[in-house]
This record gives sequence, structure tokens and C-alpha cells, in this order.
Amino acid sequence: MMIVMALHWAAMPPSRVETVDVKTVHIKGEFVESNLGTVLEPDGKVTVRLIAQQYSFVPQCIVVPEGMPVTFRGTATDAIHGFVVGRTNANTMLVPGFVSTFTMTFPKAGEQLMPCHEYCGTGHEAMWAHVQVLPRDDFLAKARSGERMSCVPR
Repeated sequence: MMIVMALHWAAMPPSRVETVDVKTVHIKGEFVESNLGTVLEPDGKVTVRLIAQQYSFVPQCIVVPEGMPVTFRGTATDAIHGFVVGRTNANTMLVPGFVSTFTMTFPKAGEQLMPCHEYCGTGHEAMWAHVQVLPRDDFLAKARSGERMSCVPR
């Protein structure tokens, strides 16, 4: 009986995990392209939505504020990926069909690299993105301007 229970639990994700359909993740729901990246929610919270796919993160560059909690929500479309934001404790796995969520605060402004840390195929070594941490006031001004958050200066 213990073996059957162990096998069943090993194959089943926890019930509190959110799921997405990897076949339609790009065309409907939370992870459509227009929703990806950083957004200042109406309640003042900061949310980053991203997708990992062989061999890139979308978006390629993420803008976040210094000193404010940021909630990351991500998924993968094809293989298990992971990411770590350099010089921080931001570290998670992105599994196809499941939504990974965590919240963290970036203590100081600057740019960080965000490589994939889970081998995902022959292009894995080139899979990375940037995280641009802006001073809080600069971030809020940019977010309230109505422009899509981007690392590219306008």
C-alpha cells in the first residue's frame, strides 16, 4: 500500500498549483504576449509575467523597481527550465503546464543577468535574459506613463 501511495503522490502535482495549457498559452489566457513583462497592477502591486521556451525567455529584458515587492509568474512551453537572477535569491523552476510564482524585493538599482539554470537542450548555454532594477521613483513614473515596460530607452 505504501508503494502505491508513494508512486501516486510522486506523479501528481500538489493541488494548489496553477496550470496552463501549453498548446494555447501564447494565444489565450494570462500569458499572451501583450500581458508579458512587468506591470503595475491597479492595487499598486508589481507583477512580472514571463515564458521560458527553447532557447529564450520572453520578454528578454525585465524592468523591476528597487525596494518594492515584485511577484514573478512564469511558465514553460516545451521543456523544464529554471532561472536565477544574479546576486539575488530569486531562483525558480518553470515546468511546462504549470505556473511558478514567487515574490521578492530587489534591494538596489542596477542590471542583473538571468540565465536558465536547468539544462534544456543544445542551445541552453545561450538562454538568458536581463533584469533591469530601476530606482523606485523612476520605475513608478515609467509605469504610470502608460508605456509598455521595456529596457530599451525611448
